[in-house]
Amino acid sequence: MKKSVLFVFVALLSVSLEAQIQTPAPSPFSVLKQTVGLTEVTVEYSRPSMKGRTIFGDLVPYDALWRTGANMNTKITFSDDVTVEGKELKAGTYAIYTRPQEAVWEVIFYTDSENGGLPQEWDASKVAATLKVEVYPIPMPIETFTITIDDMHNNGATLGLMWEKVYVGVKFIVPTVAKATASIDKVMSGSDISVNDYFAAAQYYYQEGMNMGKAKEWIDKAVSMNDEAFWMHRLKSLIHAKMGDTKGAIEAAKKSMVLAQAAGNMDYVKMNKDSLKEWEGQ
Repeated sequence: MKKSVLFVFVALLSVSLEAQIQTPAPSPFSVLKQTVGLTEVTVEYSRPSMKGRTIFGDLVPYDALWRTGANMNTKITFSDDVTVEGKELKAGTYAIYTRPQEAVWEVIFYTDSENGGLPQEWDASKVAATLKVEVYPIPMPIETFTITIDDMHNNGATLGLMWEKVYVGVKFIVPTVAKATASIDKVMSGSDISVNDYFAAAQYYYQEGMNMGKAKEWIDKAVSMNDEAFWMHRLKSLIHAKMGDTKGAIEAAKKSMVLAQAAGNMDYVKMNKDSLKEWEGQ
């Protein structure tokens, strides 16, 4: 009898230990990962929703320090040194704290990123950068707090904070030029240079408006190694055009168009047609 009672007790205990109620998190955790240029950017935050509440000036008081989300403090990690709104930040992880106001937000990057929301004691020595950022009104309400990485280009992007009818954008610059040129220099100083290396180097120099003479040298080498690549002839035409060599640009564009037509790539056919119309009319 005692053994039976003990067995039932153990069975009930094991069921109670295994049973775990699952319900939706009020403020779900989110991770945003984005490569900007050659820099990895990661944002970790929890996303509260409005749920009929007035947010700024009420739930989030004006001129009060906010964790910029819910639960643990919001964190951002940069794999390289960056410049945020003109202020330098070393590579690493930062807590993002904000002090919302109606027209301007104060955005703070704090070196201690492991806090249960706000630090128990604020340490001014841990403030890596403090920014003043303009508030832009949004015509439609954003129900759930959202962080974005927008307006990306090779050398930077904008960290966007959106909730209710408010958008705040923090611009940052990444060291793409230094990293890309160092990579190009390293590869080009070697002996085993591929056709794709020549093309990538020429394309980057063209996009960034760097040494067009070097860009032409590299694209010529790439084309000589793969004369059937319509995309390489297309880049060659653009480099010639940027150098003021309209005749060379037209010749390369015509070759690119013929090859693209044969390959069935109508996007490149159209791009070349549009360029030829522009250049032949000069």
